[in-house]
Amino acid sequence: MTKQERVLQFINYFSENLPEAKTELDYTNVFELTVAVVLSAQCTDKRVNIITKTLFEHLPTPEVMSEASIDYIFDLIKSCSYPRNKAKYLSGLSKMLVNDFNSEVPDNLEDLQKLPGVGRKTANVVGSVYFDIPAMPVDTHVFRVSNRIGLTTNAKSPLESELQLLKLFPEDKLNIAHHWLILHGRYVCKSRRSECERCGITSLCKFYKNQKSRK
Repeated sequence: MTKQERVLQFINYFSENLPEAKTELDYTNVFELTVAVVLSAQCTDKRVNIITKTLFEHLPTPEVMSEASIDYIFDLIKSCSYPRNKAKYLSGLSKMLVNDFNSEVPDNLEDLQKLPGVGRKTANVVGSVYFDIPAMPVDTHVFRVSNRIGLTTNAKSPLESELQLLKLFPEDKLNIAHHWLILHGRYVCKSRRSECERCGITSLCKFYKNQKSRK
């Protein structure tokens, strides 16, 4: 099976079985989404949603957050991973939005990456989810699942994986394919134990074929 055949079968399966795939982070505007994505680094979406519910009650806008101390932000997010670093990011991010971007989250990837705590992956998530910019943010789920299925070949880093996937998927499918890969990795093709017996795409999966041949 060629990669093109594999990706077409992948798209056909998920278009039918998960046509409304979207982020599991809770947000009501682009500022909330950006903050949530920053917090989600090495932290579950479930935990982030618990944190942001309280965080946005106290610090709902860039203006309000920019006036808060790092210690105050830390106290509100301390149950997430690396809270001290993330508190510094959120403080710097909100200040930059107020001072440099008229309190508006920028709508392009270049300016998004100028914000403290916003790297390539975070910018791609915000850009694709909120602004519908075609992108393929690669987290651990996307990296693992695309490699297992055989959508990427010998990708050694998230960037290598991203570049291969950008070439492989049609542009109009990139954003939803990102969610398909994440959700499949989160609930079926898990890191410690892939639940192949529940998987609907074993017929196109290199990992499954290799596992089966060893038995």
